[in-house]
Amino acid sequence: MTKTSTKPSVPLLIEGHSISEAYSRLLLYIMEHSGVEVAPLVLTVDGFPADYSIPEDPAVRRSLDALLHRKGKTKVEDVAFTIFPERLWVMAQGDRTKLFQYYGWSFPFYRARDKANSRGLYFERLTMYGSGPCDGNQLEWILSEWNKRDGVRDSLAQATTFDPARDHTASAQLKFPCLQHVSFVPTAAGLVVNAFYATQQIFDKAYGNYLGLAQLGAFMAHEMKMPFARLNVNVGVAKLERIGKTDGAMKPLIEAARLCIAASPAAALTDVGSAQLTADAA
Repeated sequence: MTKTSTKPSVPLLIEGHSISEAYSRLLLYIMEHSGVEVAPLVLTVDGFPADYSIPEDPAVRRSLDALLHRKGKTKVEDVAFTIFPERLWVMAQGDRTKLFQYYGWSFPFYRARDKANSRGLYFERLTMYGSGPCDGNQLEWILSEWNKRDGVRDSLAQATTFDPARDHTASAQLKFPCLQHVSFVPTAAGLVVNAFYATQQIFDKAYGNYLGLAQLGAFMAHEMKMPFARLNVNVGVAKLERIGKTDGAMKPLIEAARLCIAASPAAALTDVGSAQLTADAA
């Protein structure tokens, strides 16, 4: 991308009652409009149940995973795992100390098995940052501070993945970290998670990003003993790359996305600049 290729625009707001619906709305917006970029994007998801599970549309998930496999890309589950290791959380059976321990043991293997992980993984940065309290475990510090006293400040529950010492580099391309920062905001409705991306790949990363962030949000809400209310994802530049809009292999995914949206009770896609956000969508 050149220095001037991204045209400035008003934010695009996409709402969904599941990550599948939100992803479907984003994908179809790209398919139905000129260009392959949205800059900036604000994507918001609610509808998370009380049991901390993450509802998905099976047809959308299957279609995307099949397309990712066909194109030699990483499946959704493995992308999500870079943000939150759901499999290890299940193994830990609700014990977060064990979760962090299991991840610490396993991380060298995850980094070694894929060259794309050579600079780190998001959950590693969140729990083994390299400096700070709790031996760099930002999530543990947030949870321990939250649970031991009342009246914590709103700005306490935030964690970073970007590190200038490691990530300010003149490399022409840098795959990691695109996710910069995550904040956790307790509200009357439950926990709201805000994530901030510099850039995001719509085809091969976005769905897995949303799933991993939702799983992270459910984990934090569980440990903070409150419902998981909403996920907000803010992206500087979201772009469809590594697959063409006219590629025939996209057809099953596009059909699944349309059916997913048709089953939703609300048509929720808005240009922020042309409509007032409701308090619920903020």
